[in-house]
Formats: sequence, C-alpha cells, structure tokens
Amino acid sequence: MYKSVIIGVGGGRAHGHADAYQYVKRGRVVAVCDLLQEPLDDFGDKFDINARYTDYREMFEQEKPELVQVSTPPNVRLGVLEAAEAAGVPLAIVEKPLAIQGEDYVQLRDFAARKPKIKVAINHQLQFHPRRQRLQQLVADGAIGDLRFVEASSGMNLAYQGTHSLQAIGAFNPAAPTTVFGQVSGADGLQPNVKAHYAPDQSLAAVEYDNGVQATLRCGENAPRVPRGDAIYQHKRIAVYGMKGYIHWTMWGWETFIDNVYESGEHEYPDEDVLGQAAMCEAMFDWLEDDRKAHPLNLERALVDFNVILALYASSLNHEVVEIPYEPEANLVPKLREALA
Repeated sequence: MYKSVIIGVGGGRAHGHADAYQYVKRGRVVAVCDLLQEPLDDFGDKFDINARYTDYREMFEQEKPELVQVSTPPNVRLGVLEAAEAAGVPLAIVEKPLAIQGEDYVQLRDFAARKPKIKVAINHQLQFHPRRQRLQQLVADGAIGDLRFVEASSGMNLAYQGTHSLQAIGAFNPAAPTTVFGQVSGADGLQPNVKAHYAPDQSLAAVEYDNGVQATLRCGENAPRVPRGDAIYQHKRIAVYGMKGYIHWTMWGWETFIDNVYESGEHEYPDEDVLGQAAMCEAMFDWLEDDRKAHPLNLERALVDFNVILALYASSLNHEVVEIPYEPEANLVPKLREALA
C-alpha cells in the first residue's frame, strides 16, 4: 500500500483529495501538513489522520511517502517540489493553477527541463470523471469523425479555471497549440487576494492547433452558465464538433449527436468528482510502477496549457496573434493590472 501525504488542508480541495481515498485501492493518506494548527487538527480529526505536521520537510523525512498532494498557493509550490525531490518522494500531484504569471512559469519550466526524479501531475481531476472518460473515448474512437472545432468555457477567471478548460480541450484534441489571439477585461480579479490568484475578470481567446482544429476559450463573467450550476465554480463545460456529430459535457450533464442520433442525460458532479480524484491517484501509481505509463496530466503538458494563458495575456496587451511556444515578457500580470485599471 503506497503512502500519501497532503500539504495545505485549510481549503476545500484538500478535503476532496482525502475523500477520494475511500476508492483508492493502492494508497492511503498517512499524514497531513499545514502552517496553521487549527485547520490541521480539524482536518486530521475529520479523516482520522494522527500524523500532523507544520513543516513539510519534517513530514517527508519522517513518513517517507510515495505521493505528496500539494494544495498550497502557487507561489510556494516550486519549493515544495524541490524539497520532495530532495527527500526522495517519487510522486507529486499539484493543485491547479500550475502558475500565475510568467516568472513562476519559467521557474517551473526550468525545473521540468532538468528532468527531475520526482514525477509531477497537475490536479485536473475532471479528466478522470467517469462520464468525461466515456465521452473522451468516443471522440478518440472516431465516433464524431474528424475533429473540426472545440468550444470550452468556465465560470471563474483564468487563474481559477482557465487551465481546467485548456486541459479539457487537450483531452479531446491532443494536438499542439500553435497560435493564440485573445482579449481580456475587468481588473477586480487582478487585485490582492488571499489565494494569490490573479487574472482578468473575463477573457476570450481563439486557439489554433497543429492538426487544423480551432478552439475558443471563455473564462469568467462572459462564460455561458450551466443548468443546475448553483455555484460559480460549477459552470465548466466543453463542446467538441466533428464531421459526424458532436459531444457536449457540463459538470451536471451531457449530450451527444452522432450519425443523426441524439442522446442526453445528467450526472451528479460530487459523485463523479470523488471517483475522478481516485482514478487520478491510481494513474499516478501506474506511472510509478511503469515509466511508459506517463500520467496524462503530467507537468510538461500542463506547462503547454499555461503557456497558452500567458500568450493570451500578451495578445490582449499587444493586440496581435501570438505564436506558441511563447517566451513570456516580464511583468505580464502587473501590465494587465495597469492596462485594465
């Protein structure tokens, strides 16, 4: 049985990680870490985890886990990954977003470029939701024919959900992005906040891929709202169009139109999410056991998605189409804050 630990237990996402372990067959949570004692004790009591730390380096040394799940703010994650690698931890799942601005993106890109011993994936558990898995397989099997167009959106801004939407596009269309043309507006999301997540309030982008597929991305106040979506984070959706039909997934439902046959239905997001989170962990253990089974949400692929967001920012600032890969100019987020103020 593999040992897992969780860092940063004050937010809801860490609870989702721990809930999933009722369905994880090859792992168990043995310890948790947080800077603050009160949320650490509340979390430990809720999930019956007695090993509690306020120093993750001490936790790595004492527990010697195989998997660390990181739910910290983005600006401290590189330090956690470096410490985990130094301690011999072989696996890490990092909460999204991977980064916030060009500077931390470059640091993580350089970390990945040196081929660290630790295997890293980003926590886009929607990839593993049972319904999403079935729809993704339909598209991969050619059920809707050759792909032509993808449309993805999220109710929250790019910092909170942008990479969710880009990862969804990649799950159905695993091609390389080549250009981005985008626009943004609204500066409220660029102001100081507790989670250190900074992004314009709304965004719109056209993304082209090297297989000829085009995609649109909408994140924030301008995104379509999803039926049954009571909370702002529940308005994620994706539609994929091919020569023989289309599929459409939301956090609460789905529909397909294939060879002139229409089908639709609903699913329960909480039920899908806990199973998706568990399947994501199992895929990490597959990767640990076999290097050929690279996790589909690995760090290298996540860096490509975040590079699209940075290119979107540059496109909106400079009023031009930006080619991918994009080498980010300095101070993109401060420049956006100033331009949108």
